[in-house]
Order: sequence, then C-alpha cells, then structure tokens
Amino acid sequence: MLDTDRYDAYFFDLDGTIFLGNELLPGVEKTLAALREKQKKIMFLTNTTVQTRTACQTRLQKLGLAARREEIMTAAYAAGLYLQENAEQARVLIVGEPALEEEIASFHIKQVQDAEEATHVLVGMDRGFTYEKLQQAADAVRKGAHLIVANPDPVCPVPGGAIPDTWALARAIETAGGASVWAMTGKPSRYYAEQVFQQFHVQPERCVMVGDRLETDILLGKNSGMKTALVMTGVTTSRELEATEIQPDYILPTMEAMVQVE
Repeated sequence: MLDTDRYDAYFFDLDGTIFLGNELLPGVEKTLAALREKQKKIMFLTNTTVQTRTACQTRLQKLGLAARREEIMTAAYAAGLYLQENAEQARVLIVGEPALEEEIASFHIKQVQDAEEATHVLVGMDRGFTYEKLQQAADAVRKGAHLIVANPDPVCPVPGGAIPDTWALARAIETAGGASVWAMTGKPSRYYAEQVFQQFHVQPERCVMVGDRLETDILLGKNSGMKTALVMTGVTTSRELEATEIQPDYILPTMEAMVQVE
C-alpha cells in the first residue's frame, strides 16, 4: 500500500499519467492537490522534445494544474544540460521540432544545418521527418559526429493510439549512418535522474516515480533508487506487465488510487 506520508517528493510523467491529449486523466487534480496540501515536493518528468519547459507549464496551467517551470524536466532540457556539461563547443545538427531547437538555443549551443560542420547529431521527436533530414544526419554520423538521442521512446501515446517517437528515427539514423547511439539523455538514463536529484535537492530513497511506461518511467525509478508506481492509464497493458521483469513497487488503476489507498 502506498503511504504518501512516507516520502518527500513525487515525480510524475505527463503523457499517459497526468493527461492524454487535452484531457486530464482521472483523479489527477485531486491527487496533486492532496500532495501539495501535505507540502510534498512535486516535479513533472517528461521525455517530450516537442514542447519546451515553458510550453509544458502553460499546458498544465490550461488544464487547471499550477506548476512552476522549475518543477518541470523535459528530455529536450536534459539534452541541453548534457551538451553544456560535456561538449560546450559542440556544433549540433538537430533532428527535431522547433521546441528542441529553442531549448538547445537557450544554452547558447551552436546549431548547424550542414553535416560537414556537425560534431553532434541530436535526435528528438520530429513529425516533419524527411528523407533529406535522414540523409543529413546519417552523413554527419558517418563523418564522425556523435549521435545523441533525447529519449528512447519508440512511440508516443495519443488519443486512439500512438505515433512514432524519437527512437524510431534514431534507429533509422543509426542504420544509415553506420554508428551506434553515443548517449541518451532522457528517461531512464542515469544522467536524467542525477539532474532531477540535483535540481530538486532530494535523496532517491525519499522519492516516488509515477508513470505509465515500464521501460522509461519505472526503469528510471528502479535504476536510481526511487520507489515506483505504475498507473494503468497509458501505454502499459496488464499483459505487458505480466510478461516483463520490470516490476513497479505499486500498481495503480488511476492516479486517484494514490489518495484512496491510504
């Protein structure tokens, strides 16, 4: 049974956990309000690269959820932190949407369009992905550019199904470029977890990771020493849960169960 009084901080995935499309999922508002009333720390951890932290904040506010930008970590922002710390003089060819470009620009990292100039190729979700983009990215990788992937999500849940996400594009670039991914900065990477703990000043054992994906949300929590809670409102099915070795500490039908089980 999840006793919310036992932990100091709660980390929530967004898509499939907090909302789906433009709708809050059941029990979300009630659960977050209860946790904030208990003065628990809350942070939203998303693998999105198609929204900046500011855009995520605005989206949550439009859905009636108060959130500070500092309470949001995206895969795009984590990629910027990684490049800033590990390749400050990088020349980055981005495969992604304007939000990823904007987030990387906020770190004053040089962006290039020519494969000949690139030292790194950064891949995020790109709903405008073309053969030309694949060619440029593959050429850069073949010439020695490091392939950085913002997140390992093969698909993104949307109302009525799912659409291809970052990892599908990264695999195409790997295949065409003849080189493997150099680094992955989003969930469930250790780098992502370390950034969250540093920015929020919390100890892993005092945190709960809540999400709908076993291979990103739950694995992030388990690999970094957090307790984990899987909500069955997103991509993971009961059959998939039974078939995997990645087992959460808690299984919740909806977010509302977090406050009902106490």
